[in-house]
Amino acid sequence: MALVFTGFILKIVALFNAKIKLGVAGRQQTFKIIKQHIKPTDQTLWFHCASLGEYEQGLPVFEKLRAHYKKYKIVLSFFSPSGFEIRKNSPIADVVVYLPIDTQKNAIQFLKLVNPELSVFVKYDIWPNYLKFLKANKLKAILISAAFRPQQIYFKSYGHLFRKSLYAFDHIFTQNESSKALLATIGYKNATVSGDTRFDRVSNQLKTNNTLDFIETFKQDYLCVVVGSSWPEDDALFIDFINNETPTEVKFIVAPHNIKPNQIKDLTSKLNTKTVLYSEKDQKQLKDYNVLIVDTIGLLSKIYSYADIAYVGGAMGTTGLHNTLEPAVFGVPIIIGPNHKKFPEAQAFINNGGMFSVTNQKQFNDILKKLLENGDFRHNTGSKNSEFVKKQSGAVIQILDYLRI
Repeated sequence: MALVFTGFILKIVALFNAKIKLGVAGRQQTFKIIKQHIKPTDQTLWFHCASLGEYEQGLPVFEKLRAHYKKYKIVLSFFSPSGFEIRKNSPIADVVVYLPIDTQKNAIQFLKLVNPELSVFVKYDIWPNYLKFLKANKLKAILISAAFRPQQIYFKSYGHLFRKSLYAFDHIFTQNESSKALLATIGYKNATVSGDTRFDRVSNQLKTNNTLDFIETFKQDYLCVVVGSSWPEDDALFIDFINNETPTEVKFIVAPHNIKPNQIKDLTSKLNTKTVLYSEKDQKQLKDYNVLIVDTIGLLSKIYSYADIAYVGGAMGTTGLHNTLEPAVFGVPIIIGPNHKKFPEAQAFINNGGMFSVTNQKQFNDILKKLLENGDFRHNTGSKNSEFVKKQSGAVIQILDYLRI
Protein backbone atom coordinates (compact mmCIF):
# COMPACT_ATOMS: atom_id res chain seq x y z
CA MET A 1 0.00 0.00 0.00
CA ALA A 2 2.85 2.37 0.86
CA LEU A 3 4.41 1.85 -2.56
CA VAL A 4 1.10 2.52 -4.32
CA PHE A 5 0.93 5.76 -2.35
CA THR A 6 4.54 6.52 -3.37
CA GLY A 7 3.58 6.13 -7.01
CA PHE A 8 0.69 8.53 -6.52
CA ILE A 9 2.92 11.09 -4.83
CA LEU A 10 5.46 10.87 -7.67
CA LYS A 11 2.72 11.68 -10.17
CA ILE A 12 1.80 14.79 -8.18
CA VAL A 13 5.43 15.92 -7.79
CA ALA A 14 5.96 15.31 -11.52
CA LEU A 15 3.67 18.24 -12.24
CA PHE A 16 6.37 20.52 -10.82
CA ASN A 17 9.62 18.60 -11.42
CA ALA A 18 10.78 17.87 -14.98
CA LYS A 19 13.14 15.05 -13.94
CA ILE A 20 10.48 13.17 -11.98
CA LYS A 21 8.02 13.77 -14.81
CA LEU A 22 10.37 11.88 -17.17
CA GLY A 23 10.41 8.91 -14.78
CA VAL A 24 6.64 8.85 -14.30
CA ALA A 25 5.99 9.04 -18.04
CA GLY A 26 8.68 6.45 -18.79
CA ARG A 27 7.31 3.93 -16.29
CA GLN A 28 3.92 4.09 -17.99
CA GLN A 29 5.54 2.77 -21.19
CA THR A 30 7.64 -0.04 -19.66
CA PHE A 31 5.33 -3.00 -20.19
CA LYS A 32 4.44 -1.91 -23.72
CA ILE A 33 8.13 -1.63 -24.64
CA ILE A 34 8.97 -5.04 -23.21
CA LYS A 35 6.09 -6.70 -25.07
CA GLN A 36 7.35 -5.16 -28.31
CA HIS A 37 10.88 -6.53 -27.94
CA ILE A 38 10.69 -9.69 -25.80
CA LYS A 39 8.85 -12.82 -26.96
CA PRO A 40 7.77 -15.58 -24.53
CA THR A 41 10.26 -17.91 -26.20
CA ASP A 42 13.25 -15.56 -25.72
CA GLN A 43 15.98 -16.42 -23.25
CA THR A 44 16.72 -13.31 -21.21
CA LEU A 45 18.99 -11.64 -18.67
CA TRP A 46 17.94 -8.67 -16.54
CA PHE A 47 20.35 -5.97 -15.35
CA HIS A 48 19.02 -3.36 -12.91
CA CYS A 49 20.68 -0.09 -11.84
CA ALA A 50 19.36 2.78 -9.77
CA SER A 51 21.02 5.41 -11.90
CA LEU A 52 24.00 6.28 -14.10
CA GLY A 53 26.64 5.70 -11.42
CA GLU A 54 25.45 2.14 -10.79
CA TYR A 55 25.33 1.49 -14.53
CA GLU A 56 28.98 2.52 -14.87
CA GLN A 57 29.76 0.36 -11.85
CA GLY A 58 28.07 -2.70 -13.33
CA LEU A 59 29.21 -2.17 -16.91
CA PRO A 60 32.37 -4.36 -16.79
CA VAL A 61 30.19 -7.30 -15.69
CA PHE A 62 27.39 -6.44 -18.14
CA GLU A 63 29.84 -6.37 -21.03
CA LYS A 64 31.23 -9.81 -20.18
CA LEU A 65 27.73 -11.29 -19.86
CA ARG A 66 26.67 -9.69 -23.14
CA ALA A 67 29.65 -11.27 -24.88
CA HIS A 68 29.06 -14.69 -23.34
CA TYR A 69 25.27 -14.93 -23.71
CA LYS A 70 25.14 -13.96 -27.37
CA LYS A 71 21.73 -15.54 -28.05
CA TYR A 72 20.03 -13.99 -25.03
CA LYS A 73 17.92 -10.84 -24.96
CA ILE A 74 19.09 -8.42 -22.29
CA VAL A 75 16.73 -6.09 -20.43
CA LEU A 76 18.39 -3.13 -18.70
CA SER A 77 16.27 -1.17 -16.22
CA PHE A 78 16.82 2.10 -14.37
CA PHE A 79 14.87 3.77 -11.62
CA SER A 80 16.25 7.27 -12.14
CA PRO A 81 15.95 9.43 -15.28
CA SER A 82 19.60 10.45 -14.86
CA GLY A 83 20.51 6.89 -15.74
CA PHE A 84 17.82 6.05 -18.28
CA GLU A 85 17.98 9.25 -20.33
CA ILE A 86 21.76 9.01 -20.80
CA ARG A 87 22.00 5.25 -21.39
CA LYS A 88 18.68 4.45 -23.11
CA ASN A 89 20.63 3.45 -26.23
CA SER A 90 23.19 1.33 -24.38
CA PRO A 91 24.74 -1.30 -26.68
CA ILE A 92 24.85 -3.88 -23.90
CA ALA A 93 21.05 -4.22 -23.85
CA ASP A 94 18.29 -5.13 -26.30
CA VAL A 95 15.69 -3.29 -24.23
CA VAL A 96 16.20 -0.34 -21.86
CA VAL A 97 13.27 0.64 -19.62
CA TYR A 98 12.30 2.40 -16.42
CA LEU A 99 11.61 -0.03 -13.60
CA PRO A 100 7.94 0.25 -12.54
CA ILE A 101 7.18 1.09 -8.89
CA ASP A 102 7.74 -1.96 -6.68
CA THR A 103 4.15 -3.14 -6.16
CA GLN A 104 3.18 -6.82 -6.24
CA LYS A 105 1.14 -6.27 -9.41
CA ASN A 106 4.02 -4.55 -11.24
CA ALA A 107 6.59 -7.08 -10.07
CA ILE A 108 4.50 -10.05 -11.20
CA GLN A 109 3.78 -8.50 -14.59
CA PHE A 110 7.39 -7.40 -15.17
CA LEU A 111 8.86 -10.79 -14.30
CA LYS A 112 6.21 -12.66 -16.28
CA LEU A 113 7.17 -10.65 -19.36
CA VAL A 114 10.93 -10.76 -18.88
CA ASN A 115 11.35 -14.15 -17.15
CA PRO A 116 15.12 -13.69 -16.71
CA GLU A 117 17.39 -16.68 -16.23
CA LEU A 118 19.79 -14.37 -14.39
CA SER A 119 19.18 -11.00 -12.76
CA VAL A 120 22.03 -8.70 -11.75
CA PHE A 121 21.39 -5.86 -9.30
CA VAL A 122 24.09 -3.25 -8.64
CA LYS A 123 25.15 -1.87 -5.26
CA TYR A 124 21.98 -1.08 -3.30
CA ASP A 125 18.80 -0.66 -5.38
CA ILE A 126 16.92 -3.51 -3.72
CA TRP A 127 13.16 -3.88 -4.28
CA PRO A 128 11.29 -6.34 -1.99
CA ASN A 129 8.45 -7.34 -4.34
CA TYR A 130 10.67 -7.92 -7.36
CA LEU A 131 13.04 -10.01 -5.27
CA LYS A 132 10.18 -11.89 -3.62
CA PHE A 133 8.84 -13.05 -6.96
CA LEU A 134 12.29 -13.80 -8.37
CA LYS A 135 12.81 -16.20 -5.49
CA ALA A 136 9.27 -17.62 -5.70
CA ASN A 137 9.89 -18.47 -9.36
CA LYS A 138 13.37 -19.86 -8.63
CA LEU A 139 15.01 -17.27 -10.90
CA LYS A 140 18.69 -16.71 -10.15
CA ALA A 141 19.71 -13.25 -8.91
CA ILE A 142 22.98 -11.74 -7.69
CA LEU A 143 23.92 -8.40 -6.14
CA ILE A 144 27.30 -6.96 -7.14
CA SER A 145 29.47 -4.18 -5.67
CA ALA A 146 27.27 -4.13 -2.58
CA ALA A 147 28.23 -1.68 0.17
CA PHE A 148 26.40 -1.94 3.49
CA ARG A 149 26.44 0.31 6.57
CA PRO A 150 25.11 -0.38 10.11
CA GLN A 151 22.60 2.46 9.77
CA GLN A 152 20.74 0.76 6.90
CA ILE A 153 17.32 -0.74 7.47
CA TYR A 154 18.50 -4.33 6.88
CA PHE A 155 20.32 -4.23 10.21
CA LYS A 156 17.56 -2.60 12.28
CA SER A 157 15.08 -4.44 14.52
CA TYR A 158 12.23 -3.28 12.27
CA GLY A 159 13.94 -4.23 9.02
CA HIS A 160 12.57 -7.78 8.64
CA LEU A 161 10.97 -7.23 5.20
CA PHE A 162 14.16 -5.80 3.74
CA ARG A 163 16.37 -8.45 5.37
CA LYS A 164 14.13 -11.05 3.77
CA SER A 165 14.73 -9.40 0.39
CA LEU A 166 18.47 -9.98 0.68
CA TYR A 167 17.85 -13.72 0.93
CA ALA A 168 16.38 -13.68 -2.58
CA PHE A 169 19.91 -13.20 -3.89
CA ASP A 170 21.74 -16.44 -4.62
CA HIS A 171 24.97 -14.58 -3.93
CA ILE A 172 26.06 -11.10 -2.84
CA PHE A 173 29.44 -9.70 -3.88
CA THR A 174 30.51 -6.96 -1.47
CA GLN A 175 32.96 -4.12 -1.88
CA ASN A 176 34.62 -4.69 1.48
CA GLU A 177 35.00 -6.95 4.51
CA SER A 178 32.81 -4.76 6.73
CA SER A 179 29.84 -5.24 4.38
CA LYS A 180 30.29 -9.01 4.44
CA ALA A 181 30.54 -8.91 8.25
CA LEU A 182 27.26 -6.98 8.47
CA LEU A 183 25.54 -9.60 6.33
CA ALA A 184 26.83 -12.27 8.71
CA THR A 185 25.11 -10.50 11.63
CA ILE A 186 21.72 -11.19 10.01
CA GLY A 187 22.65 -14.75 9.07
CA TYR A 188 23.38 -14.20 5.38
CA LYS A 189 26.39 -16.30 4.42
CA ASN A 190 26.40 -16.50 0.60
CA ALA A 191 28.69 -13.50 0.30
CA THR A 192 32.10 -12.87 -1.23
CA VAL A 193 34.35 -9.84 -0.87
CA SER A 194 35.13 -9.20 -4.53
CA GLY A 195 35.78 -5.46 -4.30
CA ASP A 196 34.25 -2.68 -6.34
CA THR A 197 33.72 -3.37 -10.05
CA ARG A 198 34.36 0.31 -10.72
CA PHE A 199 38.08 -0.36 -10.27
CA ASP A 200 37.88 -2.72 -13.25
CA ARG A 201 35.84 -0.15 -15.13
CA VAL A 202 38.33 2.70 -14.70
CA SER A 203 41.30 0.44 -15.34
CA ASN A 204 39.91 -0.09 -18.84
CA GLN A 205 40.21 3.68 -19.36
CA LEU A 206 43.98 3.23 -19.56
CA LYS A 207 43.51 1.02 -22.60
CA THR A 208 41.61 3.67 -24.57
CA ASN A 209 42.85 6.69 -26.51
CA ASN A 210 42.48 9.61 -24.08
CA THR A 211 43.93 12.24 -26.40
CA LEU A 212 42.02 15.55 -26.62
CA ASP A 213 43.75 18.00 -28.93
CA PHE A 214 41.97 21.04 -27.53
CA ILE A 215 43.14 20.22 -24.00
CA GLU A 216 46.73 19.97 -25.19
CA THR A 217 46.40 23.34 -26.91
CA PHE A 218 44.98 24.88 -23.74
CA LYS A 219 47.36 23.27 -21.24
CA GLN A 220 50.66 23.74 -23.06
CA ASP A 221 53.47 22.95 -20.59
CA TYR A 222 51.75 24.37 -17.51
CA LEU A 223 50.65 22.48 -14.42
CA CYS A 224 46.95 21.68 -14.70
CA VAL A 225 44.29 21.45 -11.98
CA VAL A 226 41.09 19.68 -13.08
CA VAL A 227 37.94 20.41 -11.08
CA GLY A 228 35.48 17.62 -11.91
CA SER A 229 31.71 17.46 -11.35
CA SER A 230 31.66 20.58 -9.20
CA TRP A 231 28.68 22.14 -7.44
CA PRO A 232 28.43 25.78 -6.28
CA GLU A 233 29.93 24.98 -2.87
CA ASP A 234 32.90 23.37 -4.63
CA ASP A 235 33.18 26.24 -7.12
CA ALA A 236 33.51 28.72 -4.25
CA LEU A 237 36.81 27.11 -3.17
CA PHE A 238 38.66 27.33 -6.44
CA ILE A 239 37.13 30.70 -7.39
CA ASP A 240 38.54 32.17 -4.18
CA PHE A 241 41.89 30.47 -4.77
CA ILE A 242 42.20 31.67 -8.36
CA ASN A 243 41.08 35.22 -7.58
CA ASN A 244 43.09 35.75 -4.40
CA GLU A 245 46.11 33.46 -4.56
CA THR A 246 46.90 34.53 -8.16
CA PRO A 247 48.60 31.25 -9.16
CA THR A 248 51.14 31.56 -11.93
CA GLU A 249 52.25 28.80 -14.29
CA VAL A 250 48.99 26.96 -13.54
CA LYS A 251 45.96 26.23 -15.73
CA PHE A 252 42.52 25.25 -14.43
CA ILE A 253 39.94 23.08 -16.19
CA VAL A 254 36.50 23.14 -14.60
CA ALA A 255 33.82 20.61 -15.53
CA PRO A 256 30.71 21.61 -13.53
CA HIS A 257 28.06 19.02 -12.75
CA ASN A 258 25.35 21.39 -13.93
CA ILE A 259 25.96 22.93 -17.36
CA LYS A 260 22.84 25.07 -17.67
CA PRO A 261 23.72 28.34 -19.48
CA ASN A 262 22.72 30.63 -16.61
CA GLN A 263 24.91 28.74 -14.15
CA ILE A 264 27.86 28.63 -16.53
CA LYS A 265 27.46 32.39 -17.01
CA ASP A 266 27.37 32.95 -13.25
CA LEU A 267 30.49 30.83 -12.74
CA THR A 268 32.39 32.65 -15.48
CA SER A 269 31.44 36.09 -14.13
CA LYS A 270 32.98 35.32 -10.73
CA LEU A 271 36.44 34.51 -12.09
CA ASN A 272 38.87 37.43 -12.30
CA THR A 273 41.09 35.83 -14.91
CA LYS A 274 41.00 34.96 -18.58
CA THR A 275 38.32 32.30 -18.90
CA VAL A 276 37.10 30.42 -21.97
CA LEU A 277 34.26 27.94 -22.51
CA TYR A 278 34.54 24.62 -24.30
CA SER A 279 31.69 25.78 -26.57
CA GLU A 280 33.91 28.71 -27.67
CA LYS A 281 37.04 26.67 -28.33
CA ASP A 282 36.90 26.92 -32.12
CA GLN A 283 36.69 30.73 -32.05
CA LYS A 284 39.36 31.39 -29.39
CA GLN A 285 43.09 30.97 -28.94
CA LEU A 286 42.90 28.46 -26.08
CA LYS A 287 46.55 28.80 -25.10
CA ASP A 288 45.95 32.42 -24.10
CA TYR A 289 43.47 31.52 -21.33
CA ASN A 290 44.00 30.49 -17.72
CA VAL A 291 40.68 28.75 -17.03
CA LEU A 292 38.73 26.45 -19.33
CA ILE A 293 35.13 25.71 -18.37
CA VAL A 294 33.80 22.52 -19.95
CA ASP A 295 30.15 23.27 -20.70
CA THR A 296 29.41 19.83 -22.16
CA ILE A 297 29.24 16.24 -20.89
CA GLY A 298 31.07 13.03 -21.69
CA LEU A 299 34.69 14.25 -21.71
CA LEU A 300 35.70 14.29 -18.05
CA SER A 301 37.18 10.79 -17.86
CA LYS A 302 39.59 11.69 -20.69
CA ILE A 303 40.28 15.18 -19.33
CA TYR A 304 41.52 13.69 -16.07
CA SER A 305 44.42 12.16 -18.00
CA TYR A 306 45.80 15.70 -18.41
CA ALA A 307 45.48 16.60 -14.72
CA ASP A 308 48.42 17.13 -12.40
CA ILE A 309 45.99 17.61 -9.52
CA ALA A 310 42.25 16.87 -9.35
CA TYR A 311 39.44 18.18 -7.21
CA VAL A 312 36.31 16.00 -7.31
CA GLY A 313 33.05 17.69 -6.36
CA GLY A 314 29.98 16.70 -4.38
CA ALA A 315 31.41 16.16 -0.90
CA MET A 316 31.67 19.83 0.06
CA GLY A 317 27.86 19.87 0.12
CA THR A 318 25.27 17.12 0.53
CA THR A 319 24.73 16.05 -3.07
CA GLY A 320 27.13 13.10 -2.85
CA LEU A 321 30.74 12.65 -3.87
CA HIS A 322 31.29 12.08 -7.58
CA ASN A 323 33.63 9.53 -9.15
CA THR A 324 37.10 9.71 -7.63
CA LEU A 325 38.35 6.59 -9.38
CA GLU A 326 38.46 8.34 -12.76
CA PRO A 327 41.34 10.67 -11.81
CA ALA A 328 42.93 8.12 -9.47
CA VAL A 329 43.62 5.62 -12.25
CA PHE A 330 45.84 8.23 -13.96
CA GLY A 331 48.02 8.64 -10.87
CA VAL A 332 46.60 12.04 -9.92
CA PRO A 333 46.48 13.36 -6.31
CA ILE A 334 42.89 14.21 -5.37
CA ILE A 335 41.19 16.77 -3.12
CA ILE A 336 37.57 16.34 -1.94
CA GLY A 337 35.18 17.82 0.61
CA PRO A 338 34.33 16.30 4.02
CA ASN A 339 31.02 14.52 3.30
CA HIS A 340 32.25 11.20 1.96
CA LYS A 341 31.11 8.67 4.59
CA LYS A 342 28.88 6.84 2.11
CA PHE A 343 31.80 6.33 -0.26
CA PRO A 344 34.17 3.70 1.16
CA GLU A 345 36.61 4.06 -1.72
CA ALA A 346 37.22 7.70 -0.71
CA GLN A 347 38.24 6.77 2.83
CA ALA A 348 40.45 4.04 1.40
CA PHE A 349 42.23 6.55 -0.86
CA ILE A 350 42.64 8.94 2.10
CA ASN A 351 44.05 6.17 4.31
CA ASN A 352 46.41 5.22 1.51
CA GLY A 353 47.77 8.77 1.30
CA GLY A 354 46.66 9.81 -2.18
CA MET A 355 43.55 11.84 -1.36
CA PHE A 356 42.91 14.83 0.90
CA SER A 357 39.60 15.83 2.47
CA VAL A 358 39.17 19.53 3.28
CA THR A 359 36.47 21.31 5.23
CA ASN A 360 37.21 24.98 4.55
CA GLN A 361 38.98 27.45 2.29
CA LYS A 362 42.23 27.53 4.30
CA GLN A 363 42.63 23.76 4.22
CA PHE A 364 41.89 23.75 0.49
CA ASN A 365 44.43 26.52 -0.18
CA ASP A 366 47.11 24.88 1.95
CA ILE A 367 46.97 21.44 0.33
CA LEU A 368 46.58 22.80 -3.19
CA LYS A 369 49.61 25.08 -2.74
CA LYS A 370 51.68 22.20 -1.39
CA LEU A 371 50.73 19.97 -4.33
CA LEU A 372 51.50 22.73 -6.83
CA GLU A 373 54.81 23.78 -5.29
CA ASN A 374 56.26 20.41 -4.28
CA GLY A 375 56.72 18.20 -7.32
CA ASP A 376 57.99 15.17 -5.40
CA PHE A 377 55.03 15.32 -3.01
CA ARG A 378 52.63 15.66 -5.93
CA HIS A 379 54.05 12.70 -7.84
CA ASN A 380 54.34 10.45 -4.79
CA THR A 381 50.75 11.03 -3.65
CA GLY A 382 49.41 10.58 -7.17
CA SER A 383 51.26 7.30 -7.69
CA LYS A 384 49.67 5.97 -4.50
CA ASN A 385 46.29 6.35 -6.17
CA SER A 386 47.18 4.54 -9.38
CA GLU A 387 48.82 1.70 -7.46
CA PHE A 388 45.78 1.37 -5.23
CA VAL A 389 43.43 1.15 -8.23
CA LYS A 390 45.63 -1.55 -9.75
CA LYS A 391 45.58 -3.61 -6.54
CA GLN A 392 41.80 -3.31 -6.15
CA SER A 393 40.95 -4.48 -9.68
CA GLY A 394 39.72 -8.03 -10.20
CA ALA A 395 36.12 -8.00 -8.96
CA VAL A 396 34.78 -8.93 -12.39
CA ILE A 397 36.89 -12.09 -12.55
CA GLN A 398 35.49 -13.30 -9.21
CA ILE A 399 31.91 -12.66 -10.28
CA LEU A 400 32.35 -14.43 -13.61
CA ASP A 401 34.03 -17.36 -11.86
CA TYR A 402 30.98 -17.74 -9.61
CA LEU A 403 28.74 -17.70 -12.69
CA ARG A 404 31.06 -20.29 -14.31
CA ILE A 405 31.80 -18.11 -17.32
